[in-house]
Order: sequence, then C-alpha cells, then structure tokens
Amino acid sequence: MKAKTVIKDRFVIIMAGGRGERFWPVSREKTPKQLIKLLGDKSFLQEAVARVLPLVPLKNIFIITNEAQAAEVRKQLPKLPKENVVAEPVGRDTCAAVTLGAALVGARSTTGVMAVLPADHVIPEEKKFQQVLSDAFDVAAKGQAIVTIGIKPTEPATGYGYIRTGVELPTPPGAKKTKTIFFKAEQFVEKPNFETALGYVNSGQYRWNAGMFVWSFITVTNGLEKHQPEMFAACQRWFKVATNGPKLAKVLAKEYPAIKKISIDFALMEHAQNVICADGAFAWDDLGAWPALARHIKADAEGNCAVADFIHVDAARNIIYDARSKDRRTPIAVVGLRDSILVQTDDAVLLAHKSQAQKIKDMVKKLAEDSRLKKLV
Repeated sequence: MKAKTVIKDRFVIIMAGGRGERFWPVSREKTPKQLIKLLGDKSFLQEAVARVLPLVPLKNIFIITNEAQAAEVRKQLPKLPKENVVAEPVGRDTCAAVTLGAALVGARSTTGVMAVLPADHVIPEEKKFQQVLSDAFDVAAKGQAIVTIGIKPTEPATGYGYIRTGVELPTPPGAKKTKTIFFKAEQFVEKPNFETALGYVNSGQYRWNAGMFVWSFITVTNGLEKHQPEMFAACQRWFKVATNGPKLAKVLAKEYPAIKKISIDFALMEHAQNVICADGAFAWDDLGAWPALARHIKADAEGNCAVADFIHVDAARNIIYDARSKDRRTPIAVVGLRDSILVQTDDAVLLAHKSQAQKIKDMVKKLAEDSRLKKLV
C-alpha cells in the first residue's frame, strides 16, 4: 500500500516550450526540436514521456508548452489528459514555468513531489536514468532538499553550466540506502571557457547542469517564498484555479506578460542552501545543434554522418540530413566538402560550416524579418 501512495504523489513536469532554432530548417516554430523525429520513430517529447511512465502515472504528467505548439503536443500524446497540456501565453524563462508547474501539482496534492525535466534530451540508458530519478523522488519526499541531477562530464564542454559538488551525503537515519550517490551541491557555475571546463572535468568535482530538478511542492514553494516572493504570490493565485483549465488559461493570459523573466538557476538554485546533487551516471545528450547529431549516427570511413541517399567524392566529417519522406528523397551528391552541415527539407535547404552552427539562430531571425521567407520560420 505504501508504495502506491508514493507513486500517487509523484508528478513530472516536462518543459516543452523551446523553439529549437539551431535545428532549422527541420525545427520550426510550430514543430520545434522536441516535437520532431530526428532519431528513430518517436519525437523527443514522446521519448521523454515514455521514459518516466514506469515511475509516474500518466495523469500525473504535465507538459508546459506555448500556444503555437499546444495542438501538436496534444496530437503526439493522445492518451495524456488534455488539461495536462498547459500553454504559456508568452515565454517567461524557466522560473515562471516551474512556478506554474508547482501550482498544477499542489492543486492535486500538497504532499506531491515533482520532477521538472526538459523535453528534448537524448538518454539512451533509460534504466539507469529511471533508477536515479526514482532515488531522487525518494530523497526529495523525505526532507526539505532540492535535488538536481548532475551528469558526469565526458568532455570539457563549454555549452553547459556546471555544478560543483561537495561531500558525499550519508543515507538519512531510518531511510533505505539508495543506489544513487548524492552530494552536497556547493555552487552553480555558468558556461565556462575551454581551459576552465578542462579543469572542471579533471578535478572530478563537477557535474553538468542538465536542468533536471526534483522537489516536493512544499520545498519549492518555500524556496520561492524566501527568494522570489512575487513568483510565490503568483503560484498561490494560480494554485486556486489550477484544476479548472479555462479559468487557469484566462488568469495566465492576464498575468503572464508581467511576470519576471528569470531562469530557475538564477532565481532559486544559486540562492538556496538545501540543494543536493544526484550523481547522474547515465549516458545523456541535450542535442544543442546539428553537430551533436554526429554522436548518434554511424559515420562512414571519412567521418560523414548521413540520414539521406548520400554519395560523395572526397568529402569528410559532414552531417547530411534529408528530412523529406523516403518516397520524395533524391540523391544528395557532395564533392570536396569538409566539416559542413547539409540539411534538405521539402521547402528549404541549409548549408553551413559546423563551426558556425550556433549562428543558425541568426539565420532564423533573418528569415523572420523577410516578408517572403518568414513562412519558413
């Protein structure tokens, strides 16, 4: 009976409102990275939901997205209760989304424990992830701890934030020992330069900040009350209407534009003294831009990674991706190209140097400003 009570009180909030501009032209505003099938036959969002289903009932999973994407989210998750897909009227960064998530959970169970997870991560070792998440749920349910899952770094990546870990924490008296190791989280560090990141990796003291958090409703609202009183006040207002979809949408439409735009890291994690870091000892990738795809697609002898009818002469280390349906694909022939990204869709072609992949965002902005081309955004 006890195990059922724990499961009943577990909730997952999946953040799925990003635009995924660095994966243009496949990722678009209405169907961004988390809603497309880049690897395999499920979208990243569908994978994210399937990963947590063994731990949490479907009715306790909420997707926070935006109005442009809500219809597609519901279409991709037909078994999820419609009211569990909540659209933010405007983007207000992760603290607002977490506050909204807390209101949704608290309205259903004030003893609830919630995991906040991004929608677009690649986690090949599902069983290991589920073990860590389950242990994090148990630890967050027992005390006043804010749990963050830190990933063991495999390289000196400069695109991620880092968490400096302190002492390994003992199992609390009377609690069952977990398989996951937990550390005191000493400091959240912004994206470092390469030399600093190398030092972090070599020290063994740092974990990548994957933006995965687990806390009880009580703990997160206490944290907001202490460090972000305006957010706490908003949470209290939303809590009152959180089980009434139309009423909640009305209140959010009125209040959301004035909400402070701040990340949960800045708003809460960097101030709180009760943060502990679960050792995320599982394979993980957040697929930030096209070059990351090379880690998941088998390369040919010259290092080209292709999802396409691809033929080449003297081309090396390219990423070739044909997003058209198989019956519409035509051969993509490449001569002498090196370290490049070539993406073909039904209505656009992208050619970029891998080292410039972050600038694809700038290209999307340029398209949006051109009346002829903004339909491609």
